Amino acid sequence: MDNQQLSYVIGDSLYLNITDRCTLECTFCPKTQGILQVHEYDLTLDHRPASQEIIAAIDDPAAYQEVVFCGYGEPTLRLKVLLEVAQYIKAHGGRVRVNTDGLANLANKRNVLPEMAECVDALSISLNAQNAEVYDRHCQPALAGSFEQMLDFVAEAPHYIADVTATAIDGLGGVDIAACRELAEARGVKFRRRVLDEVG
Repeated sequence: MDNQQLSYVIGDSLYLNITDRCTLECTFCPKTQGILQVHEYDLTLDHRPASQEIIAAIDDPAAYQEVVFCGYGEPTLRLKVLLEVAQYIKAHGGRVRVNTDGLANLANKRNVLPEMAECVDALSISLNAQNAEVYDRHCQPALAGSFEQMLDFVAEAPHYIADVTATAIDGLGGVDIAACRELAEARGVKFRRRVLDEVG
């Protein structure tokens, strides 16, 4: 087996790198700029790891504040693997957070939130912009209607998962942080302002 970085620690949290595929090609993402490193960790994947490989990369789920599905891809594109690993984490005393672009329902062509609710404690959803024009410019979605679908996901998520936060990055041209906060709060979720080029 090779030395792929399937898990990595930032602060008190363990992060899981389960895919390099994404529904967006964000201009501000280091991956889009050819950088596959977070802190000292190289997140290059040469294959899509199976559930058991990822589980083997988790020492003790309960030892961390939370275990976060993040990496340099959209974890919900590997929903079956995400759910299997999350169920393992929960069964071993861990708390699960998924960092997502909010396009899981669009990409999977169904409402996946009931399945996620069984093993996911928290969602962090990349809102990224206050309207479709700014969103499309920065996020370059592969799927039509992504901004509206993401907002629908933000609104639907709190019905299934108690801890939901939407985020946007301060420092991107045209992004109105106050307007992003209003969009999030109107849909019953928390809002967190992120800062451009600060990871983790």
